[in-house]
Amino acid sequence: MFSGVWTALITPLKNDKVDYDALSKLIDFQFKSGVDGIVPCGSTGESSTLSHDEHKEVVEFCVKQAKGKIRVLAGSGSNSTKEAIYLTEFAKSVGCDGALLISPYYNKPTQQGLYLHFKAIADKVDIPIVLYNIAGRTGINIEPETVAKLVKDCRNIVGIKEASGSLDQMSRIKLLSPNIQLISGDDALTIPLMSIGGCGIISVLSNIVPKDLVAMVKAFNSGNMKEAQKINYKLLPLVKAMFCETNPIPVKTAASILKMCDLGFRLPMCEMADANRTKLEKAMKDYGLI
Repeated sequence: MFSGVWTALITPLKNDKVDYDALSKLIDFQFKSGVDGIVPCGSTGESSTLSHDEHKEVVEFCVKQAKGKIRVLAGSGSNSTKEAIYLTEFAKSVGCDGALLISPYYNKPTQQGLYLHFKAIADKVDIPIVLYNIAGRTGINIEPETVAKLVKDCRNIVGIKEASGSLDQMSRIKLLSPNIQLISGDDALTIPLMSIGGCGIISVLSNIVPKDLVAMVKAFNSGNMKEAQKINYKLLPLVKAMFCETNPIPVKTAASILKMCDLGFRLPMCEMADANRTKLEKAMKDYGLI
């Protein structure tokens, strides 16, 4: 359902407003590049600084622009269960193929609190749900045992975007929940994760080089490990540069360098330090992008 390459879509901003012309071109670029789906309003989409109205407008716009060509997995998580239900209900109402639910941030719930939070959303909204585990941003890890309990009790919780950075944790998730769709949330770990049973990547990097990500995953799935490894190692310096500052600062900078959109952020996100921009430009030049 959510296998392959899904792009964690940036939200282009111009004069502090969502630039829908640029967003339309970005979606078309992703479709023509062969990705399996797009993920608007996640961390990369700066959802934390979008108003509710903007969030809903971006999600609905993406669904309309996708026009059945590619699927849409909408970010709809929150640290408030009621708010997450509201956003997930909206995602379903406009025709999204699923909802990506980040674990609650700042309030640091217990594992029981996490279970009750996700179960309440899954019980309320009948839409395929992908959990999103990224303790580095939220301050709390969704333990594999909690994931297993949720998968057992909620038929529409079908996947997890794993960005813990721990292959041990990812292996335990797959051991306890063999049927879950295990999706990489880290561009550097796509091939390692797929080797332990993962099904693909929700990628930051595919905003700018989607064809290469698609080729890598297809090579792996066809059993051509040498080709998959070759692409993976070619991508790694670019991956490193793409995360030299907080996501999505580098990827939006890269997109602006490639004339895909204006360079616009919502505070507290801001432009890159000059030294890091130089590193990013070098990585892009070495890769052949500029």
